[in-house]
Amino acid sequence: MTEHQEILPATTSRATLAGLLAVLLWSTSVGLLRSISEAFGPTGGAALVYSVSAVLLCLSRGIPRPGRLPRRYLIVGGILFVGYEISLALAIGLAHSRSQSLELGMINYLWPGLTILLALVINQQRSSLWLWPGLALSVLGVFQVMRGGSPWSFSALWHNMQDNPLAYGLAFSAALVWALYCNLTHRWSNGENGVSLFFCATALVLWGKYLFTAQPPLHFSPGPTLELAFMGASTALAYSAWNHGIQHGNMAVLAAASYFTPVLSALLASLWLGLSPGWPFWQGVAMVVGGSLLCSYATRGR
Repeated sequence: MTEHQEILPATTSRATLAGLLAVLLWSTSVGLLRSISEAFGPTGGAALVYSVSAVLLCLSRGIPRPGRLPRRYLIVGGILFVGYEISLALAIGLAHSRSQSLELGMINYLWPGLTILLALVINQQRSSLWLWPGLALSVLGVFQVMRGGSPWSFSALWHNMQDNPLAYGLAFSAALVWALYCNLTHRWSNGENGVSLFFCATALVLWGKYLFTAQPPLHFSPGPTLELAFMGASTALAYSAWNHGIQHGNMAVLAAASYFTPVLSALLASLWLGLSPGWPFWQGVAMVVGGSLLCSYATRGR
């Protein structure tokens, strides 16, 4: 066995642990982002979070150099990353209530199944027929979450979405865009990490929206400022760790761990926001997780 072969498993293990840390930190994001949005506004709060994250990433990883990144990853990956961050942040911030923000956060967790679906085309991933019932179960789980305790019917779901079509549209778009980003990063990045640059771009776009559209003024107080500092730091660490994990770690382990993020995220957000979701909500969360696990099983060994 060569020295390279001895080092490689340890490197893979560290990268996988970095990805698992990202999953844990992401689980705090829905509750914190909603709380920060209530204090600073949807756009202002998101702009502050990504500004803090961008500064911390630049301090820890150095000023990003676009010329080092593969061109396709820089342009397409950057656009997808910025689009995802803005879509998810604004969806949660634009929710009409804390309960609705929890629903929107769960829609985001369609991305694991969508990642595997898109991998069939983008990365020539093979799968069994279990992929399709897995995707169906995840989608039905999201619908179960969205019905909010109302009797099950498509008209009730449609009425719920019509209450806030922009936020729901952004949440569904975010899930699809992140699935695309994960696949294309794995294919095009060549081991390079553009997270610092992408965070800077996200912050600039959000500040542009804040400056050129009607937005509430920013008022800082101790509680929201501490939340902002924590989320900015944890977001920077999570995305840097995740990018490293999907490039160099065990994708099967990371995918399996990510499938349980909805449960932890819903639990932490409910505790932080003082919510008590009913049984239908938790049924929906379990269906999303179960569907994602079926999708994972469909690709195991293939």
